Amino acid sequence: MSSPETGPDGDLPAVAPQLRALRRQAALTLEAAARAAGLSPAHLSRLETGQRQPSLPMLLSLARIYGTTVSELLGETVADRDAVIRAADMEPTAAGGWTYRQAGAPGRGMQALRLHVPFGSQGDIVRVHPGEEWLYVLTGRLRLRLGDTAHRLAPGDSAHFDSLTPHRIAALDPDGVELLFVHTLLQSPTAALCLGPTPGETP
Repeated sequence: MSSPETGPDGDLPAVAPQLRALRRQAALTLEAAARAAGLSPAHLSRLETGQRQPSLPMLLSLARIYGTTVSELLGETVADRDAVIRAADMEPTAAGGWTYRQAGAPGRGMQALRLHVPFGSQGDIVRVHPGEEWLYVLTGRLRLRLGDTAHRLAPGDSAHFDSLTPHRIAALDPDGVELLFVHTLLQSPTAALCLGPTPGETP
């Protein structure tokens, strides 16, 4: 049984109240925010009431729409916007099968994450949104599809692309892939974003 401060799996802070509060702070209706995120109003409502847990791509899309960061959506704060992020302070958070650690301070124009993408997780999700993304493979091998072109990245390889290009990320190895991931944050809380279809997921 989960406590009010954690999600059903005990691995996420109380995201639901933050989602609702930040949407209202951005002066967006449930319908407008859901449309911008490519979700149905009913699905977003379930996220805001804690009946469903958001995946990492959903958190990223909602953070962009609300002009904030995943850290703020999760209720995390970093005192005084420290320039240096210590490894001991990078608490792991699970979302949608992925595990990520904040690798940068909140409130910046970019968000830096350290991600672990398990094998077979979310590889069929197509993402399309304004901004830029940069990733660097630390361990494992990654399949990155940009538009109609598929790339295989090994440790030490990186990619920097316009995220309006439809893109997918998937681990090629059974142990998954570890990568550094940096994306730009949209400062306008009403900036549009489209998260592509997720097979098997009914909004």
